[in-house]
Amino acid sequence: MFSHIMVGANDVAESKAFYDATLGALGHAPGVIDDKGRCFYMTKTGIFSISKPIDGEPACNGNGSTIGFAAENTESADNWHSAGLANGGTTCEDPPGAREGTTGSLYLAYLRDPSGNKICALHRIA
Repeated sequence: MFSHIMVGANDVAESKAFYDATLGALGHAPGVIDDKGRCFYMTKTGIFSISKPIDGEPACNGNGSTIGFAAENTESADNWHSAGLANGGTTCEDPPGAREGTTGSLYLAYLRDPSGNKICALHRIA
C-alpha cells in the first residue's frame, strides 16, 4: 500500500545518527544522503526518509501520527528502543512491552525522534 514515508527533520545529520542506530537495531543498513541533503533507508518493501522541510519552516511532528517499524522479535524491539534513547530519542507512551489489541497480541516500543516525530517498533506475538 505504501511506497515511502518521509518525515521532517530540523537537523538531518542528528536524525540520521538516530535512525541509523534504531533501524540498525532492526537489521537495516545505514541511510544514504542524496545530493539534496535528504536521507533514505531503502528496503524491498518501501522507503523511509528524512528531510528538512522544503518550505523552510521548522520540522514538527504530526499530532496523532505514528510511524511503525516491524521488529522480528521482542529483543529487536527492545534493542531498537535502547538505541533510540542512546541517540537523542525520548521515550513516550508506556514502556516497551506486550499489549492486547483488537488485532491480537503485540509487543510495542515507542519513541520520539530528535525532531519530535512519534515512532514505534512492533512485533506481532504468535
